[in-house]
Amino acid sequence: MPQRREAAVLVFDADDTLWENNVLFERVIDDFLTWLDHPTLDRVEIRAVLDDIERANAVAHGYGSKVFLRSLGECLEKLRARPATDRERAEIDDLAAALVGHQVELMPGVAETLDDLATRHELLLLTKGEREEQQRKLDACGLLHHFRAAHIVPEKDADTYRWLAREHAFDPATAWMVGNSPRSDILPARAAGLNAVFIPNENTWVLEHDELDPSDPGVIRLAAFPDLVRHF
Repeated sequence: MPQRREAAVLVFDADDTLWENNVLFERVIDDFLTWLDHPTLDRVEIRAVLDDIERANAVAHGYGSKVFLRSLGECLEKLRARPATDRERAEIDDLAAALVGHQVELMPGVAETLDDLATRHELLLLTKGEREEQQRKLDACGLLHHFRAAHIVPEKDADTYRWLAREHAFDPATAWMVGNSPRSDILPARAAGLNAVFIPNENTWVLEHDELDPSDPGVIRLAAFPDLVRHF
């Protein structure tokens, strides 16, 4: 068993690290592709169009279900070369209805693991997205009592992590970011001087994928959330 590290600041991602999130969007996309039934493009080609639209909208408008619905509508308009009708927009809304008010589904072992870690470490939560939507999930998760603070930010880049270190007066070199996203959790945290714990999720959003350096000693790769107690 690896030797546990001394008391540290552990910063946790939320979506797809503490609870399932993107799999809900993937189910909607699958239904959308079936509903669209394009006469010439296959599902892979349509998904590529949607990914490009989502990438642009994330930069311009941020994240969350409202931006996602906007992307679906723009994808339909691009592929059909005309504005979406009111009926089509209503049908898209119906496809995505499960995203609104969905109950938070914790990853296996999350609650018990945080119970354990909170006895030895200072825990912070850092999530990005639309504030009202993210706050709803934070309020429903039943985990906030474990964290010294929970922050909702529009983007998670290196400057965000530098700000977090200043805000809570911790040394980045002794802190760890725990998350599933190479692009938002691991790479920017490392660029800001934090260490990182990468816990892959097979349903991670394609726009959050990126390459990690397998030789980076500042990154621990774990198979599942409960494995954290072996290291911390």
